[in-house]
Amino acid sequence: MKTTAFDDADVPAYTMGRAAAMIGVTPAFLRSLGTAGLIEPQRSTGGHRRYSRHQLLLAERVRHLLDEGILLTAACRIVTLEDRLAAAHRRIVELGGALTADDDADLPTQTHPDIATTNYYG
Repeated sequence: MKTTAFDDADVPAYTMGRAAAMIGVTPAFLRSLGTAGLIEPQRSTGGHRRYSRHQLLLAERVRHLLDEGILLTAACRIVTLEDRLAAAHRRIVELGGALTADDDADLPTQTHPDIATTNYYG
């Protein structure tokens, strides 16, 4: 099957206005993610910012974390780490490895029982 640029999530296909509208944010929000170092849009020959689908997924994830009360710097760090973990998982599979349900980054990690249990000392 032949792939095209439309299939590539890293092609900078969206203008700032279109990108912002797609994920329900303002252009200023997208610029702030660039300033925070999460995403670096490519520039058109005219100097306009262009975003990829992958970058928009990251931006949308940050927006959800902000809605949950997470600070911007922390949200960007979380999303960066999640993205790196997903890339590592893809690489493991590419190299012939297998992942278990315990390796799924989308599942919450069980807290260690000693930490989760409150002990009151009298």
